Amino acid sequence: MHLNLDFSAHQVLWTLNFAAQLVLLVVLLGRDRVRRFPWFTAGIMLVALQLMAEELLAGRIATLLYKEILLALSDLGAIVGLLVLVEVARRAFAGARRPLWIVNTVGLLVVAGSVLVFLGPWPVVKDLALGSMVGKLRMMQLVALKGETLVALLTVELGLLVALFGRRFKAGWRSHAQQIVIGLSTVAITLLTIQAVVQSIVRTVHPKTQYEYDHAVGLLGKLMNANQVVYVAALLWWIVWLWLDEPGTLKTPAADTAEEPEALGK
Repeated sequence: MHLNLDFSAHQVLWTLNFAAQLVLLVVLLGRDRVRRFPWFTAGIMLVALQLMAEELLAGRIATLLYKEILLALSDLGAIVGLLVLVEVARRAFAGARRPLWIVNTVGLLVVAGSVLVFLGPWPVVKDLALGSMVGKLRMMQLVALKGETLVALLTVELGLLVALFGRRFKAGWRSHAQQIVIGLSTVAITLLTIQAVVQSIVRTVHPKTQYEYDHAVGLLGKLMNANQVVYVAALLWWIVWLWLDEPGTLKTPAADTAEEPEALGK
């Protein structure tokens, strides 16, 4: 009997990605982390759902419906991504006064929004043709792309704040909030880097032969695979750290039901 073991890099990475997400969900549920990080858990579940949709629906339903489903999930992912950042920030800076919260939130949004305006091309509104289905899909795609970029920019900014000031509040080195932020920031930096490289390729590379075109497409594929590798590494990072208890957590039933550990990060 001959076994076909000729798996592509995409198939291997998809399998590792999906398996790691399932393991992480088991850790979140089994170690009772969902109570403290419900939106982070929802974000992992949504990414797993997107992976399943991409793999199971491709070629099995109408192309237009397939794109609608994936874009709707991507738009929802951008919204959940923002909620994840709010959730982690609240955990990391528990006890911070409201004026400090307002100032930092506005500052992060202004910086990230300013960078987003100048980052990447923006379509002309009249070219979107919102009255047609194609135009609506273009708008959904724009929201997904720009939303993903905005979340990535805010994630990097939040990561810097947690690294610099986390220990003053409740986000010491071994706290779950900081470990989640480290993983999110790593994924975000990789995404922003890949976006910059892709935009550079699109602007500068103009293939004139089939070989040059195939080379450019192959390079883009490798970049996407690299992004998946980093995400799998982040999943493994979260699996390990979220399995472990935070420093200062008492090994008693009462401590398991406490809202916050007694001494995080010490």
